[in-house]
Amino acid sequence: MIVPADFLEAEQLTHIALKSKAFWGYSSDLIEGWRADLTVTSKTIQTCNVYKFMVDDVAVGFYVLNNPKEEIVKLEMLFVLPKFIRKGIGKKLLIHALEKATVSNAKTIELVADPNAIPFYKSQGFVEKEQIGSAILGRFLSLMQKDLKQ
Repeated sequence: MIVPADFLEAEQLTHIALKSKAFWGYSSDLIEGWRADLTVTSKTIQTCNVYKFMVDDVAVGFYVLNNPKEEIVKLEMLFVLPKFIRKGIGKKLLIHALEKATVSNAKTIELVADPNAIPFYKSQGFVEKEQIGSAILGRFLSLMQKDLKQ
């Protein structure tokens, strides 16, 4: 079940993001270096669309969708606990985010994808627009977009 996140759950959602990122084999040093980017704050929950996926009353995944700017809405985060990866939860969260983005009257949704997530987003109709340098020298992230049907 997908429900809105509460601002008191920021630490729990950050934990999910960190565990999910580590699933891909990144070192603990890298994960720690990304902590600021992977941190969900109570302010984020209060100012953005933040929804969590619940299994047996426990949050196992979530997404953060910004409010639209100039007809573009950004999916800032989408993470699922490793135990629940490849079980359809990420897809359900993404579909929910796409529905919220469409209702917001945005024309396009965009995100910056970790290299490991690119195949997932491509399978959901996103296209790579450009490569963006990351904090790690020689590593690139992909700016991906999808047109929203109004």
